[in-house]
Amino acid sequence: MGQRRHYRITLRGAEAVLGERTWVMGVLNVTPDSFSDGGRFLEHAAAVHHGLALFEAGADVVDVGGESTRPGGAAVSDAEECRRVVPVIRALRDCGAGPLSVDTTKAAVARAALDAGADIVNDVSGFRFDPAMAPLVAERRVPAVVMHLRGDFAAMHHEPRYGDVLAEVAAELRQSLDRAEEAGVDREQVIVDPGLGFAKDAGHSLEVLRRLPELAELDRPVLVGPSRKSFIGKALRGLADGVPVEERLMGTAAAVAACVLAGAHVVRVHDVREMVQVARVCDAILAGE
Repeated sequence: MGQRRHYRITLRGAEAVLGERTWVMGVLNVTPDSFSDGGRFLEHAAAVHHGLALFEAGADVVDVGGESTRPGGAAVSDAEECRRVVPVIRALRDCGAGPLSVDTTKAAVARAALDAGADIVNDVSGFRFDPAMAPLVAERRVPAVVMHLRGDFAAMHHEPRYGDVLAEVAAELRQSLDRAEEAGVDREQVIVDPGLGFAKDAGHSLEVLRRLPELAELDRPVLVGPSRKSFIGKALRGLADGVPVEERLMGTAAAVAACVLAGAHVVRVHDVREMVQVARVCDAILAGE
């Protein structure tokens, strides 16, 4: 535990500093099948209302996604993904909300979302799935999140194996950073995400959290998304029979606290109001206040 490095990114034409306090990214899934809240915000008005509520609860940025990445999730066409996310992003921007992030691996969807008012591209494939994504980010000069993921959504949970999970995650994130730079992306605009739960079993995710400070070697701000994930449910299994997604609030709070105290600059969560409180207390601990 120690002081986080500060990083400056350009967001909406102005300088923003990551590291002075923890940013909280709220999750807005405009999908019928996401693991946690699939279907709740598929209807346009419900999605816009929830996005505004996330900002009201204290979110620094809202991440809008139109394709589920859960195991067994249905693949979505570019057109369908745009149909889900673009009107929501445009409506939120028209309401004065922001900053907004688009959670997609497809350059066509990212382009349409940026045209509608999105400010950040969150690519869980780390610029691997669509060769047009990194050049688009370079062209638009927007911040981007690159996440660690092995394989694709269908195969990522088929007995993932690592010799040294944190070292391998860091090495593969470095490849994403190199891929971005080769496409002309400004390295200073890139945020890295170790991808808890993606191509990682519960033990892998817990070890990544334990060793999160080692990602400082990448010299980029770190985003972590622990919210309601299966490793939390498995850690709680001894306390209850099961522990379904909707009962992982306190487990998520513990994971968020661990992320912040280990150096995360941004946490991506569903329960924004509660996790803002967790983050602020951890920020105070880090600051010695």
